[in-house]
Amino acid sequence: MRQTLVLLEKEFRLFAKDRTAISLTFLVPAVLIYIFGHVFGINRTESGPTGIPIAVVKQVDEAHANTADAIIAALDREKSFRVLRTSKDASGIEHSLTEPEVRRMLTDGDLRFALIFPEQTNASLGIRVRFLNNPQNEIETQTATGLVQKTVFTSVPQAIFQSLQEQGRRFVGSAAFEKFDHDLAVTIARTFGGDPAEIEKQIRAGDFGLSQLTTNDSGEASNFLDQLVKIDSEQVGVREVKNPQATRSVGGWAMMFLLFALSGAATSLFDEKKAGMYQRLLAAPVRRTHILWSKYLFGVILGLIQLVVLFIAGHFLYGIDIMSNFGNLLLVCLAAAIACVAFGMLLAAVAPTSAAASGLGTFLILTMSAIGGAWFPTSFMPEFIQHLSRLTIVYWAMDGFLRVLYNGAGMLAILPGVAILLGMSALVTLVSIWRFKRGQIFD
Repeated sequence: MRQTLVLLEKEFRLFAKDRTAISLTFLVPAVLIYIFGHVFGINRTESGPTGIPIAVVKQVDEAHANTADAIIAALDREKSFRVLRTSKDASGIEHSLTEPEVRRMLTDGDLRFALIFPEQTNASLGIRVRFLNNPQNEIETQTATGLVQKTVFTSVPQAIFQSLQEQGRRFVGSAAFEKFDHDLAVTIARTFGGDPAEIEKQIRAGDFGLSQLTTNDSGEASNFLDQLVKIDSEQVGVREVKNPQATRSVGGWAMMFLLFALSGAATSLFDEKKAGMYQRLLAAPVRRTHILWSKYLFGVILGLIQLVVLFIAGHFLYGIDIMSNFGNLLLVCLAAAIACVAFGMLLAAVAPTSAAASGLGTFLILTMSAIGGAWFPTSFMPEFIQHLSRLTIVYWAMDGFLRVLYNGAGMLAILPGVAILLGMSALVTLVSIWRFKRGQIFD
């Protein structure tokens, strides 16, 4: 028994010295639990997405302007959305968004959702709106559509009643209308009970509980709301995709596997050093830069081949259309492969051992995949994580894949994302070279 306890103590001492084992045992699961907890609304007062950009274009006449403003104000209060009203032109001058501009942003994949308030063709109190969406992500689109409908249907009745009140005040005068509100409140309180002052306050605020109407078995509430507001949904900037979910998901899976593969290839530098290969190579007319460039080019070629093979597999397994825009898909794959190789080289440059590089790589790859949109929409995470996601290569690779496969985007539309991937690669590569020059991996 004593021998067993001594050996058990030895195991714990070895484990305590192994930072890689500790991080994989505790740190990685804790980070992923935190991310998944936010995605699924655990320990949050409100579950669901946050900060989804939605553009608003208001073209209605004066008679319907109050109703449109009430809907926009309700969208502003909805934490799930970030309302966009303006944009800047090439000279930096800010202007209100127009419908053609919004449609172009949706087509290019720069925007997912927009609410258009067109000129009304009738003089009724009701209002017609158009909900434009680019359904790159089915889960996000369904969630945003439901939230838009809820926001519109709960804000329109109260806005229309307030508009009626304003028209009544202009018609009979404020004093007479306020007396009417007071007498109405007293009558309601006498008949049904309640505080007359509170009822009068609610009347003047336009709150008669209309926003709480729900569809009953006979559909009366639904018919009532349908007469007040009409929402026309339209998909913009998306091709006919045979398997939308697979079209979105395959790119994320491919990026995660690519990161693991290329990180492993880069950290093989440690194994080659242990085998004494560098001493023999450096004794020949070979420099350190030659070794690094050979590793780098091998990783890029391997990564490009791996991504293409995985997309071809997605084509045959799930019917993903990769051929109609194959040239631009290849360009994004190349930029993603270069970025993944740069990441793997950085791991080899900063980690002291192969085990440390492997542990750090696992932690960073899983974290980048989770927050970068490879597993689920980034809008389902807190806003500060959404900002962090833009610092990952997974986010920009996913953005490029979706633009190419979902939107059929041309080269001009994908160039900004490709440039960001290449910029990240250049910065990380410079850090890696600096570390390799100061490190002992070739010595």
